[in-house]
Amino acid sequence: MKKIILSFLAYSLCILTYAQKDYVRNPSFGIHLFFDDFQSAADIRANGLSSFLQQKSKSDRLKAGLAFSYIKGLSNHVDFVATGSGSFLDYPIPDKGLLGYESFLFEVAATVNIKLLTDKYFISPFLTVGAGASKYRGYYGAFVPLGVGLQFNLSDDAFILVNSQYRVRVTENTEYHFYHSFGVGANLFTHKVEIPKPLPVPFVEPVKDRDGDGIIDSLDNCPDVAGIASLKGCPDKDGDGITDADDKCPDVAGLARYNGCSIPDTDGDGINDEADKCPSVAGVARYQGCPVPDTDGDGVSDEEDKCPAVAGPASNFGCPEIAKAVIDKINVAAKNIFFATGSTKLLPKSFKSLNEVVKILNDNPSYKLDIDGHTDNIGKPDKNQLLSEGRAKAVVTYLKSKGVDETKLIATGYGQDKPLVDNKTAAGRAKNRRVEMKAKNY
Repeated sequence: MKKIILSFLAYSLCILTYAQKDYVRNPSFGIHLFFDDFQSAADIRANGLSSFLQQKSKSDRLKAGLAFSYIKGLSNHVDFVATGSGSFLDYPIPDKGLLGYESFLFEVAATVNIKLLTDKYFISPFLTVGAGASKYRGYYGAFVPLGVGLQFNLSDDAFILVNSQYRVRVTENTEYHFYHSFGVGANLFTHKVEIPKPLPVPFVEPVKDRDGDGIIDSLDNCPDVAGIASLKGCPDKDGDGITDADDKCPDVAGLARYNGCSIPDTDGDGINDEADKCPSVAGVARYQGCPVPDTDGDGVSDEEDKCPAVAGPASNFGCPEIAKAVIDKINVAAKNIFFATGSTKLLPKSFKSLNEVVKILNDNPSYKLDIDGHTDNIGKPDKNQLLSEGRAKAVVTYLKSKGVDETKLIATGYGQDKPLVDNKTAAGRAKNRRVEMKAKNY
């Protein structure tokens, strides 16, 4: 028995090492018997490989079909394969299940066989990868075939192919499945094209390049330090085009006029000196590196100063404060504005106070006036709102009639929403029925 085994191994070794001349396979035609297996792929995906291997019989899962292929060598290790296959089966359409009867499944695939050995060996293992499409009744889909196989070279013109693929679903109308095939192939045209053997290359002594940067020593200005061709073999760590030997900032990209350093920023405001109109004083980009201006010098920048040409405190938005005496006069005038009951009509006894307000506004052209109307809570809120608005507008109308610029007057009605005191008493309600006036110069 031992002699028989040794003889078989020796015979197999001779077959495997039987050498033919390397070649690229000519166009060939193949016919294949194949078997589709959808159930095993589903079991492995659902329960794992170990559970699948414990199952006994799986032959009843195989559905036979016939396939034809066109094979063309791309190199002595790679073949292109175009395959068309057909079979009758009950296709498990995703999300729909089996139809309960068999129909024709047509599949096409374009793959490459990556051969681990060339065709000069009797047996050549290969890997398969590619793309494919299928049609089953009215359903079209796409898949990716991945597989392994063996090619048995019977002669220069005939061979046997054994292939097993796992076809991976790409579109929703396809399903994962195994595809096992056995077939024979033959060259369609002439015999194999032999690859000419390369001519021997005469030995040439390599040129010297001590630093190994690809620039020969005779052309390398820095022959002992690896560099780049554009700098004649000298290094440039920061890639600014200035050799490290001449670069005062070799780790930071810069400019030649600053000896390889970046453009300076003297005031540290993030704007380099070349673009900074105030290089020694920190500023902002929108003013080209200069600080935000303060025209009136009141400490409030022009961007926040509502009176940029006149000095005033920040508490008044950079505008001059209105004198307390003026504010008191306006407050007294506001308390002496009277209307007919439930009406927006001004009573004549209000005119004296309002005329004083007219004089203040005319004497101070920069002043503006907020006029706010308020009511008590007697009556409906929406009517009170309209009444407060109407009374504020009535004051505006009177002041306008006395020559005050309407653009300086802002009327607002608040209805019963902002009482001064509780509305439970008549005295409280009387205080809440009011017009307030506030002067400002911004």
